[in-house]
Amino acid sequence: MPGPLPPSPTVADDTAVSPVAVSGPAHLLRVTLLMAGSCLPILGAVLIAPVLPKMQDHFASVPGAKALVPLALTVPALALALLAPFAGVIVDRLGRRRLLIVATVLYAVFGTAPLWLESLGAIIASRALVGVAEAAIMTCCTTLIGDYYSGQRRVKYLALQTMCASASATVFFVLGGAAGSAGWRVPFWVYAVSLVLAPLMASALPSTGGEAVSVVQDDRRPFPWRQLGGICALTFFGAMVFYTVPVEMSYLLDDLGVENSGVIGLATAVASAATVGGAVAFARLKRAPEPLLPGALAVCAVGFGVMSVAGNTPVLVVGAVINCVGTGMLLPALLTSAMSRLGFEDRGRGTGLWMAAFFGGEFVCPLVLLGGEAVVGSLTGAVGVLGVAAGGVAVGLMGRRPAAGRCGWSRSSPRP
Repeated sequence: MPGPLPPSPTVADDTAVSPVAVSGPAHLLRVTLLMAGSCLPILGAVLIAPVLPKMQDHFASVPGAKALVPLALTVPALALALLAPFAGVIVDRLGRRRLLIVATVLYAVFGTAPLWLESLGAIIASRALVGVAEAAIMTCCTTLIGDYYSGQRRVKYLALQTMCASASATVFFVLGGAAGSAGWRVPFWVYAVSLVLAPLMASALPSTGGEAVSVVQDDRRPFPWRQLGGICALTFFGAMVFYTVPVEMSYLLDDLGVENSGVIGLATAVASAATVGGAVAFARLKRAPEPLLPGALAVCAVGFGVMSVAGNTPVLVVGAVINCVGTGMLLPALLTSAMSRLGFEDRGRGTGLWMAAFFGGEFVCPLVLLGGEAVVGSLTGAVGVLGVAAGGVAVGLMGRRPAAGRCGWSRSSPRP
């Protein structure tokens, strides 16, 4: 279970005037591109989920296909978790914008590769390379939000990033299912959309002061491991909380006797909408993020509790909605809290470590619940245990006293 978070230092960048325009068409295009880029890893995670059965049938004669085909869906997340810290190092040394443009082009190359690859092994390898590109894209987009904006605007756009990612998951799932009706390879064409984004990013995203950060200077400065370690540990746990409903909802409904895919899809969409609602609520509260963490985790715990005792579909959906309102607040609170601990020169590496913690927790989530199910005897029981753990972490965080100036700004701090 994550330990207590160390006090976060005041970061001058958080109270400074934004280094870019915060209104007008150029600002709108910049935000749109950063949000679109942030959705690309979500595209990679859910787009082909509806066609996995068709892929399974196509590669039925391949030894081990039953285990290998699902890897086509999950291996990008694993690659992202493993490589995000290295992407962060490259971001700080080579520059955010340049790496983002290159990675966005490579995303299209690797993402569309299954259109002509015949070997299942080669397809899985191309999917791993998609994860490499996703690690760079997600790290760069999040780092640039931290570079371009400060104070409450940064909180607002990081919350918007969560909202866009949550909403896009539902859209991409529907899109993948519709495209997949024409064949299991067809959804892979959608990855080519990044070829439209890359030239727009090159022309619309301004360079930051870190495009040529001195390597010597970077090596002299100690990285804020202590400040970031606690929030990354909490993020790893929070990712398991965040990912439980999207991963396990269909299985929980199946345990209740619901087999209609339309009902399952509708229930998942309702929960996804609740995540967006939680992110909207977080942005509207206009408060420093860390004091909100205990409350967000407590809401998640209550949702898990309701889900664990649900004896019918409506109660299960109500519990999932409660949980997802909490996770919608939890994710931007964790991310903005991490960003507040990072100066400009460390922001790429720090963001990469945060991404690794989040996607690592996402990857182990089903494994942890599977292990919990084996111990307590049911999936609902495992969800209940995770709810107890979330409640325990919430109580532990409530016992901490926020430091003055925490998260870079307070109600009295000047805001851009």
